[in-house]
Amino acid sequence: MVANRREQLEEFVRKNPGEAFARYGLAMELIRSGESEAALEQFRVLHEQHADYPAGFQQAGQLLLALGRREEAKAILQRGIAAAERRGDRHATAEMQGLLEEASC
Repeated sequence: MVANRREQLEEFVRKNPGEAFARYGLAMELIRSGESEAALEQFRVLHEQHADYPAGFQQAGQLLLALGRREEAKAILQRGIAAAERRGDRHATAEMQGLLEEASC
């Protein structure tokens, strides 16, 4: 039997716990399946291991906003903006600044 995408990602993360893209992919898959808290936990680990991975901060911020957790979203987005600026990623910086403004309303 062929494993589904989530099972494949979980297995890959188990075997390669420091692989940023796989953990990010697993978090996104968890969001798609409605498992917000599990997704946030994957983002938390991603942020600990890869403090300069802007996409993880952006997606976590979006999820927190969708959950109505504005203060948490603001904190994550501020960290993400700093990460994006360290990488020189102006697009990610602008995207997260827009989300941060939304969170501040």
